[in-house]
Amino acid sequence: MLEQYYPVFILLGVAAVLAVLLMTLSRILGPYRPSKTKLKAYESGMDPVGEARERYSIAFYLVAMEFIVFDLEVVFVYPWAVAFLDKDAGTFFAMLIFIVVLFIGLVYTLKKGTLDWDMKNVKFKATKQ
Repeated sequence: MLEQYYPVFILLGVAAVLAVLLMTLSRILGPYRPSKTKLKAYESGMDPVGEARERYSIAFYLVAMEFIVFDLEVVFVYPWAVAFLDKDAGTFFAMLIFIVVLFIGLVYTLKKGTLDWDMKNVKFKATKQ
């Protein structure tokens, strides 16, 4: 049974050996000329300001969670839509419930003001620890 996986193992082995070989050759043959400017932290072409341990706003995390939820929705809905005509009514109603629950969640978060980045109008409060 494992003989079916031999090509996969061979491919993984070749990829690992090639990656190590190319990184080693790059380190050996490539120039290494560090300077103060090259070793400086780079963030979007701007000089870093402040400490690296500053806290992000809770709104950033809420928007990120919404993005993940609706990205996952696409992952579930697209294959269902492709095979829609081959499925029965039960899968239709299951997907309808799935979409309605996500829509209710979107309406809830919009009413909470997650996409309103004017912080004086946001209805949630970040807790201090």
